[in-house]
Amino acid sequence: MELILWRHCDARVGVPDTARPLTPRGRDEAKKMAAWLARRLPENTRILVSPAVRAQETAEALGRSFETVASLAPGASVDNVLRASGWPEGSPTTLIVGHEPTLGDVAARLNERGGSEPLQKGAIVWLVRDPDTANGALLKIAATPASVRD
Repeated sequence: MELILWRHCDARVGVPDTARPLTPRGRDEAKKMAAWLARRLPENTRILVSPAVRAQETAEALGRSFETVASLAPGASVDNVLRASGWPEGSPTTLIVGHEPTLGDVAARLNERGGSEPLQKGAIVWLVRDPDTANGALLKIAATPASVRD
C-alpha cells in the first residue's frame, strides 16, 4: 500500500475553523501541487478528505472525485487517519488531504521515528509500506509547492 499525506494549502485565519477557505496564494499552491500529483497518481487512487473547507478546496484542485471523511477533520488522531486509509492493507494507493499536526504525526509513526516534523502548508509526504516491518513505511517522496515544477 502507498499512503500520500497532503496538508491543505494556505488558508484564511478565522472562525469557525472548519469554514476557513483558501487564500489566493493557497488556491495557487493547490493548483500547482494538484498538477504535479495528477501526473503521478494512479487512476484508481482513493482520495479521502477532511470536511474542513480549506481541505475540500485543496482536494478540488485535483479535479477527481473524492470522499469526505468526518474523522479526518481538524484535531483528528493518528489512529483515525490510519483507520480511514485502511493502513497497511487498504487500497493500493490512498491520498489523505488533512491537517497538522496529525499528518506529521502519521508520517512519524509509520517511519517509526520518535518525533514528528510538521508538514508545510500544501506539502505532501508519499509513503510506501515497508515490507520488512509489520506496519512501517518508507518515504517515497516529500514535496512542497515551492519544490515542484508545473
